[in-house]
Amino acid sequence: MKNLLKKIIPKFLINWYHFFLVLLGAILYGFPSRKIKVIGITGTKGKSTTVYLAGKALEGAGLKIGWISSLSIKVADKEWINPYHLTMPGRMFIQKTLRDMVKKGCEYALIEVTSEGIKQHRHNFIDFDTVVFTNLAPEHLEAHGGLENYKKAKGKLFKALKRNGKIIVNLDDSNASYFLQFKAKEKIGFSIRPESEKLKCDKIILGADYRVGETGANFIVKDTRFQLKLLGKFNVYNALAAIAILTAQDIKLENLKKGLEDVSVIPGRMEEIRQGQNFRVFVDLAHTPDSFEQVFKLAKKLPHQRIISVFGSAGGGRDKWKRPELGRIASIYSDYIILTNEDPYDEDPDLIINSIKKGISNPVDLEKIMDRRQAINKALSLAKEEDIVLILGKGTEATMIIGSQNIPWDDRRVVREELGKLYA
Repeated sequence: MKNLLKKIIPKFLINWYHFFLVLLGAILYGFPSRKIKVIGITGTKGKSTTVYLAGKALEGAGLKIGWISSLSIKVADKEWINPYHLTMPGRMFIQKTLRDMVKKGCEYALIEVTSEGIKQHRHNFIDFDTVVFTNLAPEHLEAHGGLENYKKAKGKLFKALKRNGKIIVNLDDSNASYFLQFKAKEKIGFSIRPESEKLKCDKIILGADYRVGETGANFIVKDTRFQLKLLGKFNVYNALAAIAILTAQDIKLENLKKGLEDVSVIPGRMEEIRQGQNFRVFVDLAHTPDSFEQVFKLAKKLPHQRIISVFGSAGGGRDKWKRPELGRIASIYSDYIILTNEDPYDEDPDLIINSIKKGISNPVDLEKIMDRRQAINKALSLAKEEDIVLILGKGTEATMIIGSQNIPWDDRRVVREELGKLYA
């Protein structure tokens, strides 16, 4: 019915409908963003992790905070997994949650801002004090009509910045200059490349002498070495973004260092599940070619015998172009691939899987198991000592959508349950 209505109702009416709901929410809840410092974070990858790291660092500096992200929702001391399949839930949710943060005495709100949320005006009527750009890679191309339109959608967040607001940009991304062009009181860049200083910024957070190892990553910012418990070069960038956010709030490095270094895991982002098995299992949200590449490259660098991967691709017409790409990348790095369901929505799951298979050209053991629990069980059953099992595509998502059914789901819980069966 929902899809039918979208086809019948003119787009400009749907557009105004979303705008009206956002305006109504701001009015009903008293424009709460005027009473709290709001930080908006956008980009293709790293948004949720940056929200999480910056939030923990702000708390470590003694500040009361809240956030809205695809990982979770937090209001002061209460935090819960985001139960929606939306990073920026609609129906006035954001305005209500901001009002709740104000009532609980939060000083800062961090909001993960998506291009789809921007398209539906969910960023409107929020006074953003700081906006952050993490990176840009192809995603939602069909929804926006190409990469350029996708980038411009992200740019609307920067247009929404308060007159005396601040901009933070990843200088190592090829689109940095586009996001730096927007007006701001202060422009801060973050980078691991000294040559990035050529871009015009008021401040640059340079992560010098960065090192990535089997147990974490570390780097130096202004003579202070940060020792992260998180894996991967991409988490160096996420941490630098968090440092830039706190620098924009005039918080000193020594006051944010402990909050960052205390984070040992980002839920659903290369989250390791340990149940006493002699192989490693990671659950990660990765669902785009770029994020796949990063996760597989990281896994390849870790000590291992084989890499066994379990994944599918979302249905509902979402970015069909990427499906064979996911297959291609997985076949480069995996020794064994199990293709399975991942929110097929109203699409034929077999067609989704077949599209992924078209990209698999490297010789690799391949199996199709449509039931995701059975697919995970098979991967864990196959794994031997020092193997790595990657469960990709859903991370912390709390449901799986198959047709009209919204089934309770959590990859992490299922992995623990299946490991429990195997190693009881």
